[in-house]
Amino acid sequence: MSQAPGERSVHEGDALAWLAGRGELAGCSLLTSLPDLGELSLAPAAWRAWFIDAAEAVLRACPPEGAAIFYQTDIKAGGVWIDKAHLVQLAADRCERSLWWHKIACRKPPGMIAFGRPSYAHLLCFGRGPLGEPDGLADVFATGAMTWTRAIGLDACALACGFIRRRTPTRTVVDPFCGRGTALAVANAMGLNAVGVELSAKRCRIAAALRVTLPARTD
Repeated sequence: MSQAPGERSVHEGDALAWLAGRGELAGCSLLTSLPDLGELSLAPAAWRAWFIDAAEAVLRACPPEGAAIFYQTDIKAGGVWIDKAHLVQLAADRCERSLWWHKIACRKPPGMIAFGRPSYAHLLCFGRGPLGEPDGLADVFATGAMTWTRAIGLDACALACGFIRRRTPTRTVVDPFCGRGTALAVANAMGLNAVGVELSAKRCRIAAALRVTLPARTD
């Protein structure tokens, strides 16, 4: 479906400080991917605590009418796998948010062997109370092309934004860890407004300018 792009704003700064100053983001849903262990100067235990706190901040910022969606790829540290879906669920338990759905986004074709990082990612959606009816989404799908190595795949972004557009009244997608802006660009391409937050000034400029072309959709 062809729609005119929405508006976009990108803010340079710390995501958690930005969220803390705004409370619930009325009229918004959130779509994000929290930073990896290797992106922060923290020991594994400290990063784990930070990750859960950050996921909780994202969930608490989501208003009752919105959805909070996380795209996360597991990692291995010291020979032990870290299940990020589990960490996000721990945050959801803290603030009593419901897991509406949990999908698997394939980063590589089935049958491939990966080292250090699995060939799939988690796509998890949370909200207030039960969803009420089936989500209408495939349980397993290809994540799609990536605009950079740490991006959310275009198809994963489109699936998430399509759900937000169909199943919530919100028309603004917020990514508080927006990186180079893939989620923002996909939201705009699907007719939604977008707001991003990024610590790096260079990435803010890229995120503000990024445009993507999506295949025609029927949702």
